[in-house]
Amino acid sequence: MAVQGLPENSTYALEKLRELLSSSDLPADGKLPTERALSDLFGVSRRAIRRALEVLDAEGRISRRQGSGTYAGQRAEGLSRHVGAIVAGTNFLEIMEVRLRIEPQLAQLAAVRAKPADIERMRELTKKIVASEDADARELWDGALHRLIAQSAGNQFFLEIFDVINHVRQDDAWQAIREMARRSHKTEERAYAQHAAVIDAIAERDPLRAAEAMRQHLLMLQESLIRVTSFDLPEEGSEEKQKADGAAPDA
Repeated sequence: MAVQGLPENSTYALEKLRELLSSSDLPADGKLPTERALSDLFGVSRRAIRRALEVLDAEGRISRRQGSGTYAGQRAEGLSRHVGAIVAGTNFLEIMEVRLRIEPQLAQLAAVRAKPADIERMRELTKKIVASEDADARELWDGALHRLIAQSAGNQFFLEIFDVINHVRQDDAWQAIREMARRSHKTEERAYAQHAAVIDAIAERDPLRAAEAMRQHLLMLQESLIRVTSFDLPEEGSEEKQKADGAAPDA
């Protein structure tokens, strides 16, 4: 439900806050506007702003000072100004095809480069996903987890590409389709287990296992999205179905 009559899209709020942090619009001391002012500025509910700020706080991008306000931490650089135009000409299934090519490699690099504090934050984010009570929160924390894995890979160019892909999460239609896939095919428990498998492989410094765990997670998501957006699918277990999933048919 919207708060104060404003849309509740925390992922959109998060992206707008990232843009603000990377701009020169903040005062010299880096103090952010109040939650109410940010809500009015971005046209989203205050709860969406609070959730987005919580993600940035978990990332170490902002600091909260009791009685003083919220301040920017490290400066963000990126392609955020151009992302909308890039994503506008694509669709969800194209996005998934790209994710399947990129995110397993990011998980592989994260298994080599992630710091212990990164891994601890990944586990905390999985708890946030499990505790989420609505689609907006689930999408926000799921996106935060995948971005932290990408960030932990330690390759800024890869992270820039990931942020372009991740931009699609702010689209209300994307949230609706993802939530439909979760409910129709009961993917939530499988997704949580798959997240844990990815993080365990990263923690155990096993790049190949981390990459494969991420690939299996994205294949499951891709299959769910296809099922809720198509009425002409191959039968379960068929050779065509396996090819669509990128897997070889059983010998």
